[in-house]
Amino acid sequence: MSSAQPRSPSLPAGAEGREVIQAPASAMSQEDVRALVEARHPDPFAVLGPHREADGWTIRAFLPGALNAAVEPSTAHETSLVPMQRLHADGLFAARLPRAADGGRTSPAAPRYRLHIDWQEAHQVTADPYAFGLLLGELDLHLLREGRHWHIGDCLGAHIMTIDDVPGVRFAVWAPNASRVSVVGDFNGWDGRRHPMRLRHDAGVWELFIPGLAEHERYKFEVRTAGGAVLPLKADPMARLTEPPPATASRVAPGAPFVWHDDAWLAERARRVAPHAPVSIYEVHAGSWLPAGDDGGRQADWDTLAERLIPYVRDMGFTHIEFLPVTEHPFAGSWGYQPLSLYAPTARLGDPAAFARLIDMAHRAGIGVILDWVPAHFPSDVHGLAHFDGTALYEHADPREGFHQDWKTSVYNLGRHEVVNFLIGSALDWLRRFHADGLRVDAVASMLYRDYSRRPGEWVPNRYGGRENLEAIAFLQALSERVAQEAPGAALFAEESTAWPGVSAPVSSGGLGFDYKWNMGWMNDTLRYIGRDPVYRRHHHDDLTFGLVYAFSERFVLPLSHDEVVHGKGSLIGRMPGDAWQKHANLRAYFGFQWTHPGKKLLFMGGEFAQPAEWNHDAPLAWSQLDDPAGRGVQRWVRDLNRCYRELPALHRLDTESAGFAWVVGNDRDNSVLAYQRFGSPAGGAAHRDVCLVVINFTPIPRHDYRVGVGVAGTWREVLNSDASCYGGSGVGNGGRIEAQHVPSHGHAASLALTLPPLGCLVLTPEK
Repeated sequence: MSSAQPRSPSLPAGAEGREVIQAPASAMSQEDVRALVEARHPDPFAVLGPHREADGWTIRAFLPGALNAAVEPSTAHETSLVPMQRLHADGLFAARLPRAADGGRTSPAAPRYRLHIDWQEAHQVTADPYAFGLLLGELDLHLLREGRHWHIGDCLGAHIMTIDDVPGVRFAVWAPNASRVSVVGDFNGWDGRRHPMRLRHDAGVWELFIPGLAEHERYKFEVRTAGGAVLPLKADPMARLTEPPPATASRVAPGAPFVWHDDAWLAERARRVAPHAPVSIYEVHAGSWLPAGDDGGRQADWDTLAERLIPYVRDMGFTHIEFLPVTEHPFAGSWGYQPLSLYAPTARLGDPAAFARLIDMAHRAGIGVILDWVPAHFPSDVHGLAHFDGTALYEHADPREGFHQDWKTSVYNLGRHEVVNFLIGSALDWLRRFHADGLRVDAVASMLYRDYSRRPGEWVPNRYGGRENLEAIAFLQALSERVAQEAPGAALFAEESTAWPGVSAPVSSGGLGFDYKWNMGWMNDTLRYIGRDPVYRRHHHDDLTFGLVYAFSERFVLPLSHDEVVHGKGSLIGRMPGDAWQKHANLRAYFGFQWTHPGKKLLFMGGEFAQPAEWNHDAPLAWSQLDDPAGRGVQRWVRDLNRCYRELPALHRLDTESAGFAWVVGNDRDNSVLAYQRFGSPAGGAAHRDVCLVVINFTPIPRHDYRVGVGVAGTWREVLNSDASCYGGSGVGNGGRIEAQHVPSHGHAASLALTLPPLGCLVLTPEK
């Protein structure tokens, strides 16, 4: 192992009483010397480290900046240092270990030894990185070559380990077209000459074990291209820990595994996200939910979020938290959607163990965690993946395929199996290592179409001449199949904005295999409707009803996400028409429509208390809005919607099946009223708890004696009324209960003569 001590005057004089054995210089070709000195030698192990000769061993070390060096053999009877002869002024040293110093060995095994190095400021004792044999096994290399290494995060990257009783860090990086790769960091003065790596040719992987390094060491890779150019230093694509941005170095992650306490959750998490389960997702940008300086001066970090966010989400009744991408990203303004370190949680909020603690605590509180994940593209920062080894390695070489015009980013080459392996390995790492319960895959539409956001002539057709991206389709199908095998119970969500068929259909039937698809059409149509003045809504009634035409063609999530409160769109409450009272009433009615409409639910943070301003990732949420009775009323309404959504099987059990929904009033465009029934069993609600009636008035005009047909006679209970005074409403309603009359209406033998509150949503269930 390595240790640094105050520098002794010179090795022979500071040899701590050991006998000094003189060693002649070792022969070495001038080309090898020049290649080492110029940091371009393709095979440093061929010349450095121990090399057997007829009368013993030659030990060579390249130590730029060293004053002196010596070898300490570690044989049982050896107490001597062997000074190393300087072969080149830039720091190439060599020593000969005669057979006596070698312990008289006759086997081909190399001797074990340590290097004593005099630097300008310190004396270092370390094992020699070039004394260690091959590091990656043949099976690892075989799987890497085939693109089927599903534990690639444990293979490539930087890993703390002990080899031959020597602790240190093993580095490995894929760079098949590089002529030389070195590990650089604080430990070697960021000097690319010090630690050149060994190339495992068959897999294009470079490896090196550096003794004495420990967790949190900063490092990068210095890459020389096939043409000899030295690239800007590259961060490790497989890093599991990074420097906090804007710094860009990778760091050695701690090796100790996290101790989890969520076995009970994992055993049942599949049930918690199944199509028949209530799934209500609270979408969070981790860096701005709890702003810096909040909580008595504490900075926002994973542990503080765990303490504050999880109890809040539980109290609000959400079943899952969804984080905007937590993968490390250089630009905070991308919100994580332009990541470069797909294996590392952002260091802005703490270390990986703290992130694991947050998920562990969420699971123990009965809350699932979904992570946004971005395999569609990556930024072109010079320290990142772009032209990683001097070639288009991760991206397409042709800009018609490899450059995303909207986001000015690089597009992954999904036709290369090593890239597919890198991406799927990342997905599995979050699901297995961090126990994430699901991934929401971003920008799926941009992956599926080769002509996405491109004009004629700016894209390359597939091999059949079509616009479909066959490689992306195969990748997404492989992802879903591998996740199902490797992370049982985890779910995949697709942000897919087109009518691509079968996004949530099984791969076996030609689908992409996602568990759910975001219903972007529902979101666009309904937000456009609710933003109109109620006077004009009668002309746009179909914006509300059209979603039911295709509501059961996929398993849908109804998203009111961060994308709807940025880039000049304003906040949700800001998009509502009317005065302050009407704005809040509109928002409550709209949330009522979302929570009672078929499909799982998603709401971006701040929407639940009517955040007044557009979201700004650099500013805190307007938590002061809870001091306003109107904002507090919206929050209470969302909390109660979640409660009823969970408690009433009719609102969730048949979310993905047409048998769970029936129109009662779908065409009253003149009054802007909707009425529909939800069922918790295909029989249409044989049990009282298996049916509920939803009636929504999207005008500010109260409507009395509005008759709605129902299939169950007797007393109906008004379980929710968005106009109740506790929500900030006017208190118009039906007194909590109403008797069904034997008056036929809407095809039913009985009906309710309801009072519809202004801009109000009612949810009613029959009493037993």
